[in-house]
Parts: sequence; C-alpha cells; structure tokens
Amino acid sequence: MATLNNKVKAYIVQGLATYMTPSEVVDAVKQEFDIEVTRQQVSSYEPGKAAAVNLSQKWKDLFKQFRDDFNNDIQAIPVANKAYRLSVLNKMVADSVKSKNRPLAASLLEQVAKEMGEVFTNKQKLDHQSSDKSMTPTINNFNGDAQAASQAYQDIMGGK
Repeated sequence: MATLNNKVKAYIVQGLATYMTPSEVVDAVKQEFDIEVTRQQVSSYEPGKAAAVNLSQKWKDLFKQFRDDFNNDIQAIPVANKAYRLSVLNKMVADSVKSKNRPLAASLLEQVAKEMGEVFTNKQKLDHQSSDKSMTPTINNFNGDAQAASQAYQDIMGGK
C-alpha cells in the first residue's frame, strides 16, 4: 500500500465526496499523481464505510465540506445547465446530419424538444376548472322561473 501525502488524501476525499466510485478515484489518482492505490485504500477515506473506522476527524470534516459544497452548488455542473445541454445537443445534431445518420438526428431533435418543455408534442392543455377554480360545473339557479330557464336554454342551444 502506497504512503499518501496530504495532497493525495485530500484529492481522494474530494473525489469520494463528489460521488466518484472508489474505482474511479483509483484511476484518477493514477492519472493525476502517478501513484498506485487500491480501492480498499480509497474506501478508507469515505466516512460511513467500514474501512473508514479509523479515519481522522480532519478528513471527515473535509469530506462533509466537499459533499455540502457539491450538493449546494449544482449549477457548477455543466450538464445541470439547460443552455449547456442544448449547446451539446446542437453539436450532436449537426454531426449526425453531416454523417447522414437520420435516425440519430431525429432522436436528438426529439431530445432537444423535450429539453425545451413538451414542444415536440401536439398536446393541448385544457382548463377544466370553473371560474371559481373548483372544477364544479356552473349551474344557474332560476328559482322556479321557468321563463328564464327556458330563455337560458334557448340561448345555449341557439334556438329562438
């Protein structure tokens, strides 16, 4: 097992706090620092795991800070931004049209429409609520006035 300095440990804690799997963290540490670590060694830096029973409070606090920051700043993740997603989809549509992959282009265009909010459908939204927002049909009470009821019926039906 490799001996890790604080910079590598912080990198591992940050990766785990941002929901990277131990395997992903192992690969990232290898790429970033050229150090071989095991999944078990990485797991020992994730509070709540059995392997992290001896994890110092310093790393637990750092994990909590990274996790809270990550969860609270969701807009920092590019794919959480609608404009970014549409931009990427636009590039993908252009590439699929250029390569004459029509089924993929159609699928991507449908995804773009979904991103825009149901504009790919021809659904119409109907408002079934009455004026008082109760969905109760409006009933005119003519209080026994047959002439007024008859006149209202004729007006509705278009008769004389």
